Amino acid sequence: MAKKKPLPTFDDYLNQLPDDFRAALERLRKVVHNTARGSEECISYGLAAFRYQGRMLVALGATKSHCAFYLLSNQTVKEFASELKGFSTSTGTIRFGPDRPIPLPLVRKLVRARMAENKRLGSP
Repeated sequence: MAKKKPLPTFDDYLNQLPDDFRAALERLRKVVHNTARGSEECISYGLAAFRYQGRMLVALGATKSHCAFYLLSNQTVKEFASELKGFSTSTGTIRFGPDRPIPLPLVRKLVRARMAENKRLGSP
């Protein structure tokens, strides 16, 4: 019987990235943990993600050209559209360069908004 390959971890995801991308996502990681105390790290759809009170909260990712903060909610991206001017956004996603990160106070607001949205949805 073949050995199963271990599932990747949040750290595995970050460790595969170039230093500047990893540092940018580590900053987001700290803010999410400090804002959503008790959130759990996981891998979801191949992304480094956070689960909070049983629901997916946000995720982090990177491509060769940019980092991404996945709010997993089109509503939250729309709600903060004016504060996200200058960033590339699409349904539930904010893209940014490691040299031009999302301001940390805005990240806190976004995480709190997602927490409130999940609370409105109730337990999974």
